[in-house]
Amino acid sequence: MGPITYCPRTYAGFTWIELLIVLAVAAVLALLSIPAMHEGVLRRQVKESLGLADVAKHAVQETLSMTGEMPADNKAAMLPEPEKIVGSHVSAVHVRDGAITLVLGNNANRVLHGRKITLRPAIVPDEPIVPIAWLCHAINVPKGMEVLGRDETDLSPDTLPVECRAGP
Repeated sequence: MGPITYCPRTYAGFTWIELLIVLAVAAVLALLSIPAMHEGVLRRQVKESLGLADVAKHAVQETLSMTGEMPADNKAAMLPEPEKIVGSHVSAVHVRDGAITLVLGNNANRVLHGRKITLRPAIVPDEPIVPIAWLCHAINVPKGMEVLGRDETDLSPDTLPVECRAGP
């Protein structure tokens, strides 16, 4: 018999430890992405709810055109009671001194229930022919315009759509 030679075993794939490490890393990455996805869902629901404000925007513009003053409430804007203007993510639409406040609820995420977002009218003083510019929450007032109404927005900045966040 000749000398005994060692024949190394060929590498045949991953070991169990390597597979477990890869799975653990993938699980951590998946858990990190969940909050970002949740915030995206909330922002989308808030943005979709802003569409219902169009009903009140037209009424406020009409009232301003006819009377020269911003409507004090829904009745003055010739709108139904706030709880009668509802949508998929909105449980009420309030008009107060021309500002439109949406109360989130109904099919909105439970985190949003009862929260508010406000659109305030910005007008050019003494120029009734210029249409109203609607400002969402903390948006800067355009030069030469005056913003009316009170901002009742109580949503966190993370849930606000981009068009409702203040610029630089």
